[in-house]
Amino acid sequence: MKREYPQAPIVTVGLIVRSGERVLIVQRGKEPNKGRWSIPGGAVEAGEPLRQAGEREVMEECGIVVRAGTLAGVFETILPDAEGRTRYHYVIIDFHADYVSGDLQPATDVMDARWVTREDLDEVDITERARDLLTKLLA
Repeated sequence: MKREYPQAPIVTVGLIVRSGERVLIVQRGKEPNKGRWSIPGGAVEAGEPLRQAGEREVMEECGIVVRAGTLAGVFETILPDAEGRTRYHYVIIDFHADYVSGDLQPATDVMDARWVTREDLDEVDITERARDLLTKLLA
């Protein structure tokens, strides 16, 4: 699947994973937003149910088992290049999720992963959408 300059929007899933008073964030290892912190997730594979895609992505990125729950929101990210062509176009479906088991270990597609509290969000370069979602959740 071509992510840069796609022929159509790419459907992705993000999971807002909670463990007690903390939430999971990941530092992106690829563009767009490489190096910034965000909610874990990624592209949905053909034939894969949305919640299952999110659970798989969290396992691949962070090495933990989570259970996806209710819908948190649907968003769209369209990022043009300098000439105005669509460089990235994602439809992002976010779900709430609960931590089930495992030790947090950053793996594929991420530079780092960590559990954070509301106060920690002020200390990381996190995407605006993720900051808004997590701030409301942790309020």
